[in-house]
Amino acid sequence: MTSTYFKRIVQSEVQEYLVNHEDSDEKDLVLQHKKVLGIPIALLAQQISGRRKAKSKLALWYKTKGIVYPPSVNIEQCSSEATARFKTRIAQSILSDSQNPTIADLTGGFGVDSYFFSLVFDSVHYVEPNDDLFQIVSTNHRTLQAKSIVHHQTTAEDFIATRTKVDLVYIDPSRRDSNSRKVFRLADCTPDISSLQETIFEHSRFLLVKASPLLDIQQGLRELTHTKKVFVVSVNNECKELLFLCEKNYTGHVQIEAVDLFVNGDLKNVLSFLQEEEKNAISVLGEAAEYLYEPNASILKAGAFKLISEKFQLVKLAPNTHLYTSSLLIKDFPGRVFQIEVLDPDVKELKRFLPNGKANVLTRNYPLKAEELKKKLKLTDGGEKYVIGFSVDNYRHKKKKHLAICCLPTKTQ
Repeated sequence: MTSTYFKRIVQSEVQEYLVNHEDSDEKDLVLQHKKVLGIPIALLAQQISGRRKAKSKLALWYKTKGIVYPPSVNIEQCSSEATARFKTRIAQSILSDSQNPTIADLTGGFGVDSYFFSLVFDSVHYVEPNDDLFQIVSTNHRTLQAKSIVHHQTTAEDFIATRTKVDLVYIDPSRRDSNSRKVFRLADCTPDISSLQETIFEHSRFLLVKASPLLDIQQGLRELTHTKKVFVVSVNNECKELLFLCEKNYTGHVQIEAVDLFVNGDLKNVLSFLQEEEKNAISVLGEAAEYLYEPNASILKAGAFKLISEKFQLVKLAPNTHLYTSSLLIKDFPGRVFQIEVLDPDVKELKRFLPNGKANVLTRNYPLKAEELKKKLKLTDGGEKYVIGFSVDNYRHKKKKHLAICCLPTKTQ
């Protein structure tokens, strides 16, 4: 993006055009025009696409006039406002005893995390080598009136090598290789934090690493030294990112925190445990009772399969069925709760309980996928009922598959 077009995009007439066309198909616009308002339509299409992605993910950016958007890949990988606020709280908790702490965001990207760090800390360094992205974010931060961010157009490696001291280094390595293919191992990301971490610890006490939610936690622990905590972060029960908090010279037990956030970043629920606690926990296997419990996405990703059973005194349906059951309703359970109306219904019961042929179909450790089961039962999506296929295995007999028609428990129960 040349400086000429960059200056034009932030002008009021162009911003008005983007707002008026935010629901337009940018692909159609590209076919219909070469330029609009003197700007190549491809750049305007990029802005329209960026605003659309920001609407739910970055509400502040979306609502602020004059924001410029980079290519979609930069917006896809950046933190949401909810997760950025959570990382700021992590930084506050570990730096509470530091005088005028300094944070370095070594992979600045679209600048979301740097911005939220700057709301709390007086010294934040944004580091980004890409010229276009650097110019876009520097301008956006001024538009957002961020006052404590120093911008550095350089690489993470060069920046950290020239610093004498920072209190916290935050890094979100790019998860695409040279051919733009997605990668997940930290050693395959850019920069390679597994190689850079020892240099970082020469200049900083703390290191906070953001990784893909698809990364195996144990793989991350093998690649990172001195990990103290792992945060598995979900927003509204959708797993968004893994955060590895490392402290210089730390060699103790690793604490896992399964965190579920509301869209605004407030804490919905959290389950903290040590890996040894999950290893030593005991879960009882048994048949389905009145209520089914499915832990939230963070707990499942964190692997607290036996601990959640022990903590809430729930029966687990099978070793590989991560559904739990109880005859009692647990109102503060961190996940979804279903009340069984009919177990293994016949054709008449299916028609009686699902008279409109609609249901939300789920399968857990079941021979058929949800779409296959829905097709077999001739159901369509929707309604207030749930049809859940699952398997039970208590070691005393062969694995049995079940089908349950469920509803959500009433709030008054």
